[in-house]
Amino acid sequence: MKQITIISGKGGTGKTTIASNFIKLARDHIAVDSDVDAANLHILLDPKIKETKDFIGGAVAEVSDECTNCGECENLCRFEAISNSSSDIKIDPIRCEGCGVCEYVCPVDAIKLESNNQGYYYTSESSFCTLVHAKLNPGAENSGLLVTRVRNVAEDIANNQNKKAIIIDGAPGIGCPVISSLNGVDYAMIVTEPTLSGIGDFIKVFEVTKFFNIKTFACVNKYDINLNNTEKIYDFCLKNDIELIGKIPYDDKVSICLSNRKFIIDEPSSEAGKEIKKIWEKVKEYLYPN
Repeated sequence: MKQITIISGKGGTGKTTIASNFIKLARDHIAVDSDVDAANLHILLDPKIKETKDFIGGAVAEVSDECTNCGECENLCRFEAISNSSSDIKIDPIRCEGCGVCEYVCPVDAIKLESNNQGYYYTSESSFCTLVHAKLNPGAENSGLLVTRVRNVAEDIANNQNKKAIIIDGAPGIGCPVISSLNGVDYAMIVTEPTLSGIGDFIKVFEVTKFFNIKTFACVNKYDINLNNTEKIYDFCLKNDIELIGKIPYDDKVSICLSNRKFIIDEPSSEAGKEIKKIWEKVKEYLYPN
């Protein structure tokens, strides 16, 4: 079983658009949406949820009626999560990092760390494959842990059903969800665009794939809006052993298709759709080597 994660250094590069079309073109596979903070792969795939599970994340401090309001916990809390301005100790669950100092110093054992629900993860069925995705509660931590949980579920399903590939739609940026979506995969495809910010973010996210020693492809979306910057991306790829696997032209049919929840590869007159199909043919050789 081979795994590929499709990532981008910033949002809005077309990463999910490309990933969703790959998922439709693929065979014998599982799909994963690892952008747990703002999942949107399901919008186009339109899956039916078959199983929902709670995600129990990090612990948060809670105070009981035994509290004497001595103020020790407030004085030592580095995250300013505790206050007693209203004569009762209050703990802000958003600020609390679950470090446990308050529980340790409380002289009457009135504070306990309690694990709580921080979101949900789902196993769903689309017309193309099983999709494993999640939703992290607003302000909740442990997004990387939730991505790992989602990937573990997908891997178990793939192994049990003898699937050949897992296609992962990664989160934008270089934070914890991205790192968790890359750990242990066979390939990464970075989707970038020929702008100054796009190039800078492309280089940053490549440093992450390089750290994990992952075979990395590059895809330049809207390559023709700035050919000079596209050339700079190409030069960087040559110097860093990155395979430039495709260049997708700007195509206003993409936004029209997306607004109608349609796949761009199904639009016969779309040049972007044609190029995505060509890129998939190259990616397919790596995912299905036999």
